[in-house]
Amino acid sequence: MADNVILRGQELDLTDRYWRAANYLSVGQIYLMDNPLLREPLKPEHIKPRLLGHWGTTPGLNFIYAHLNRIIKHRHVDVLYVCGPGHGGPGMVANTYLEGTYSEIYPEVSEDIAGMRKLFKQFSFPGGIPSHAAPETPGSIHEGGELGYALVHAFGAAFDNPGLVVACVVGDGEAETGPLAAAWHSNKFLNPERDGAVLPILHLNGYKIANPTILSRTRDGDLESLFWGYGYQPIFVEGHEPAEMHRKMAEALDEAFDLIEAFQTDARSKPEYRDVPRWPMIILRSPKGWTGPKEVDGKKVEGFWRAHQVPVANCRRDDSHRKILEDWMRSYEPEDLFDGDGRLKAELRALAPQGDKRMGAVPYGNGGRLRTELILPKLSEHAVEVGERGSLQVQSTEVLGRYLRDVLKLNAGGSNFRIFGPDETESNRLGSVFEETNRVWLQKIEEYDVHLARDGRVMEVLSEHLCQGWLEGYLLTGRHGFFSCYEAFIHIVDSMFNQHAKWLKVSRELAWRKPISSLNYLLTSHVWRQDHNGFSHQDPGFVDLVANKKADIVRIYLPPDANTLLWVGDHCLRTFNRVNVIIAGKQPESQYLSMEEAIRHCEAGLGVWEWASFEDDTVSPDVVMACAGDVPTMETLAAVMLLHEAIPALKIRTVNVVDLLALQDPDRHPHGLDNQTFDEIFTTDRPVIFAYHGYPSLIHRLTYRRTNHENIHVRGFVEEGTTTTPFDMTVINQLDRYHLALEAIERVPGLAAKVPDVTEKLKDKLAEHTAFITESGEDMAEITGWRWRRV
Repeated sequence: MADNVILRGQELDLTDRYWRAANYLSVGQIYLMDNPLLREPLKPEHIKPRLLGHWGTTPGLNFIYAHLNRIIKHRHVDVLYVCGPGHGGPGMVANTYLEGTYSEIYPEVSEDIAGMRKLFKQFSFPGGIPSHAAPETPGSIHEGGELGYALVHAFGAAFDNPGLVVACVVGDGEAETGPLAAAWHSNKFLNPERDGAVLPILHLNGYKIANPTILSRTRDGDLESLFWGYGYQPIFVEGHEPAEMHRKMAEALDEAFDLIEAFQTDARSKPEYRDVPRWPMIILRSPKGWTGPKEVDGKKVEGFWRAHQVPVANCRRDDSHRKILEDWMRSYEPEDLFDGDGRLKAELRALAPQGDKRMGAVPYGNGGRLRTELILPKLSEHAVEVGERGSLQVQSTEVLGRYLRDVLKLNAGGSNFRIFGPDETESNRLGSVFEETNRVWLQKIEEYDVHLARDGRVMEVLSEHLCQGWLEGYLLTGRHGFFSCYEAFIHIVDSMFNQHAKWLKVSRELAWRKPISSLNYLLTSHVWRQDHNGFSHQDPGFVDLVANKKADIVRIYLPPDANTLLWVGDHCLRTFNRVNVIIAGKQPESQYLSMEEAIRHCEAGLGVWEWASFEDDTVSPDVVMACAGDVPTMETLAAVMLLHEAIPALKIRTVNVVDLLALQDPDRHPHGLDNQTFDEIFTTDRPVIFAYHGYPSLIHRLTYRRTNHENIHVRGFVEEGTTTTPFDMTVINQLDRYHLALEAIERVPGLAAKVPDVTEKLKDKLAEHTAFITESGEDMAEITGWRWRRV
């Protein structure tokens, strides 16, 4: 026992020195551009002209990293470090540099004085690296620039990774966000038999940017009750004196990993195991800006919000500030940490794990290294036999549900595909997947419950934040997934989409970051079929946000029927490093294209539907009737029928768009149709009446550089909504067949004057519709019974 105590004491002394090395490198990154080992007194020219970065949370993150290294070495486990406080970026870079991972990936940042100089200068510096734990940081799957998502990412990473422990540091500022508060419930979905483990480490250092944090001012007893209620076993580590804190942290981590191992061993060895483990978590209380300056200019810094960013701000111009910085950095005793060449001393290098056990090198932090392709069903096995165009009514998402069922079946052994959604899988007509799997549910299951099981592959919880975050963590660690959601409420994760798209954009520029599977959205229960829910559920604007992103990252698909939806779904599951947005309704709708036609149409992105056009091949059409989206397609086809019946001589071309970004200039998007083909389809001088699923302005944004843009007239959702009939939703937004036909008559030069009777009849039909639904509460039979026919 005495020998073990001595060994632990020696080991923790070394751990303390390793921690000091990480702190030293962290401060150096924030402040220095030269003189990295202080071989001479600090001069103004050694200091960066702009001091950017954050110190306050960093020493605590370094402390945790050093102790996790010890655990990995002792227990030979795989640990992924998720850093919730994105402002701790200098610490994450420092630690991957100390363990050698950083220099392996970036050889120019070598493990010597010259490399340390580059390490310092590049941080938050033009041409260098960001201040957060960004994609450039080895081992990172989470930037933390926007707070709230660390814990949900950690659980997404742990699902189906039975050998992985995700150590997730949650900052006390981040703990005040709604997504993070909901994420604590993720433990109810973590199966100890087949999943890895998540060890939350709630880092309470007292302050946000300029205010105390709620949980840091909460008493230990209340904290214990709170997290016990969430289903965790809190282990407290509190203090500020390093030697005592090292001992406490070592004991806490040993206890936590013992509990994790015990839960997993029981679950994996006892067939009757049905418990929901009370997983451990650590609550670490340490001072903000720990080991930094106690005061600056007579004002409190350590343990206060002034330590948050740059504690000593005027080091270039103020000699006293520069003296504080130099004394601070020398307090870590760099000569005790680095040898004459600037390399970490051998006894400290030995503390870090080796190879892929290093947290900066663990494959889960570069999920493309682990990614395998999905086995996908043949489209022919799910194709809809269309027969006479428009006569067959099918729920297109139900067809996709059967396809996804078979994806689950074909990939059951690989455990690398899950479906995510906020309690809407059945509602969105994807219920066929429950023929193959169930919803994940570890808590009590009543005898009357349906489709609940511990080993389910469908993740449902009524939080879009959790669904999105779980999926992101799952994808970032090398797996595949699919997320279905009501269209109006996908806006809840606008910011999460933003952050993921930015991550992908940067990752694509890093050769060492291997491609990950695409994030695939199915947006259904959409704006045009929310008549029973009303205005609150009517918003198609998510695609406007998506279209703002870098062209090679995003795709937007609006399949008009089941076979096009099948092709799009299959295609999206084959892609990587993308965000794919699919918009398709769940209500019965007409079917137009055979599987062979759907494949050709989708591969082209858009095209002329000759079977729905009435034109002379020798001359240009009088009008182009274009559409994108299932309901706009139906209304356009109905308008074409009305026009042809009323004005047989009118030459009409019908164009359908399934890949929305094919409309964009090819210089702006890789799917953009070349200008010659675009002009051949849309003409260079004829009116184009474009019926679009969403807000009309997006079509103008995408086509403004096209030759005929001034003749493109778009109708779509114009923020008119209510609880009304399906057809009336199109009428109040002037996207219906009558308004589309009227628009065509108005835009074709001279036509309106020739056919005033047609115009009058169309207006009469609108009045008749309004009177009918006001009296009956339902749409007219000629609307509900409409089917395409070529007259």
